[in-house]
Amino acid sequence: MNGWGEFAAAYALFLAAHLVPARPAVRFRLIAMLGRGPYLIGYSALSIGLLLWVIRAAGRAPYVPLWRWAPWQSWVPNLAMPLACLLVVAGLRTPNPYSLGRAGTFDAGRPGVLALTRHPLLWALALWAAAHALANGDLAHVLLFSGFALFALAGMVLFDRRTRRGGSVLQPAPARRPVRGVSALAAPPTLLLGALLYLALFVAHPLLTGGIPARPAPWSW
Repeated sequence: MNGWGEFAAAYALFLAAHLVPARPAVRFRLIAMLGRGPYLIGYSALSIGLLLWVIRAAGRAPYVPLWRWAPWQSWVPNLAMPLACLLVVAGLRTPNPYSLGRAGTFDAGRPGVLALTRHPLLWALALWAAAHALANGDLAHVLLFSGFALFALAGMVLFDRRTRRGGSVLQPAPARRPVRGVSALAAPPTLLLGALLYLALFVAHPLLTGGIPARPAPWSW
């Protein structure tokens, strides 16, 4: 199976793997059957495997250009991805009962990046997706990455709705204090780990995409 059929199958399975376990009844039943640790490990492995498949399937789909590529478009992921990596690192370092993130005891007096946004991981996903949709510009990749961006934005709405209904561990959610949030992104450990994550993704880009190297910044053209 290849072409549009493979892309559609990979995309459908990826979405199903994220939408079905999002239902509390399904997720809790799986955790009860498997245990929390094995469930998280298995679900993470499945998610990564399906993500790699759908990205590679988009590259194998028929090429249908939607706009002509220009060197300036290389700036978009090269500027967006460092920020996305910082958001990922800061989001994983901060316990977050309001959105995606690691479990732990949240300290309202030290909200970290949550003072900037309650959804650092979802914003990282949206930045990654939107930047790569613009940088590619063909039908398969625009469908792929615009879907990921919409998925992230919809997730923010759903998590905020859950918080307003009182489903989060803590109420109210952290106050928006952008200066404190930016300070968390600029913390030396976050900067170091974010830079290492960006470098690792840049170097591993051909492996992740099935042979497509990351486009360098426009000054190299």
